[in-house]
Amino acid sequence: IFNSIVKAVVSTQSTGEVLTSLSSPNYTAKIYDYSDVNERSGTSVWGLIQVRLHLKTTQQLRVLFSNLSTHHFQTGADDIEGPNPEWQRLGIKTVQLGYTPTAQRYLQQGSYPTQRGDIWLLALGVDTSPLAYQYFNQLRSSVFKYELLVDRLFLQDVRLTAGNHEAYFVFEDLVVQILLCFSRDTQLLSHFKSTSASPPHAYTRNNMDHTVVYPPNGIIPFHGFSLFLAPMCFIWSDPVVLYNVFKALYTRFFFRLHSLSSHPQGILSLCQQFETLLQTHQPQLFYHLREMGSHPLKHAFNWIMHAFAGYLETSQLLLLWDRIIGYNTLEILPVLAVAVFAFRRNNLMEVSTPSEAEAVLQDVSSLKVIPLLQYCLYARILHPV
Repeated sequence: IFNSIVKAVVSTQSTGEVLTSLSSPNYTAKIYDYSDVNERSGTSVWGLIQVRLHLKTTQQLRVLFSNLSTHHFQTGADDIEGPNPEWQRLGIKTVQLGYTPTAQRYLQQGSYPTQRGDIWLLALGVDTSPLAYQYFNQLRSSVFKYELLVDRLFLQDVRLTAGNHEAYFVFEDLVVQILLCFSRDTQLLSHFKSTSASPPHAYTRNNMDHTVVYPPNGIIPFHGFSLFLAPMCFIWSDPVVLYNVFKALYTRFFFRLHSLSSHPQGILSLCQQFETLLQTHQPQLFYHLREMGSHPLKHAFNWIMHAFAGYLETSQLLLLWDRIIGYNTLEILPVLAVAVFAFRRNNLMEVSTPSEAEAVLQDVSSLKVIPLLQYCLYARILHPV
């Protein structure tokens, strides 16, 4: 009975509502203030995010993702007829060199599935030594020793998301095993030093004057949390390696997608970057959806908050995550979200109700990520209409 009523503490909808409710007491947007639609900073009277943040301009994004241009070979775009032997040989040399910056540079143009595991391990600096196996076994032992309330949240999330996904359900047991160990890993508390968030605390049963971090890792899962882990099960079957890669990705990137901050890679900045790009370069589309009561951010928010996990086909998702690791930034997420809207612009301009707009944007699993990113950054869709 208890399992049937367990719900995620944080949902994407509630997170979105919090973000859109934020405002700056030192600034009031005015219709005639044209700085409000400036690409670099400022809010817009059209956007849902109403705080002033420093954002990258289109030109800065092009410079940042310059190796995504059509002048460079790209896995996922230039290998339709088959793998590029030269790029495969370069991948082998990259692994043999054992140099993290070289691996990151390689991933900026993507990796093939057969080499992705080794290159990700190198790029993320993941520990696969005997000590890593020993530590994981300690975490696994603690799972058998005691149960946490948060375990039920993880189990429920896996059943509703990764376990209910046509591509990931076969990995349900492995995902559960990893996430239960994850909830007990106190090493994860160190990532709070680089964020404005703080871990939750609880009173001990016998001493109401003393508090402890609870859950032990300081992280309460939100709806869809397991989708960050499930795609990586296609790369590794070893739970120890899988756990340490997931841990590295979470503490470097994914934690920013559900914590409030003004960091350029925080969920707040990413959402405003999306709104700014779309309304600056596709104003007719933005205005049409807004006036119809179907605000673009309401459709794109789930994509951004989950880093497109659960929405893109797995091979395309991993190509996207190659670039996140390679460029060491999440700022590619709003660019891809804008690209999806621009790609389906003609259909969206013809809809007249929010339900029709949702139907157009509901399924993005057939899209090819790299051509879309190139189309968005280097074609004419990022030029004012």
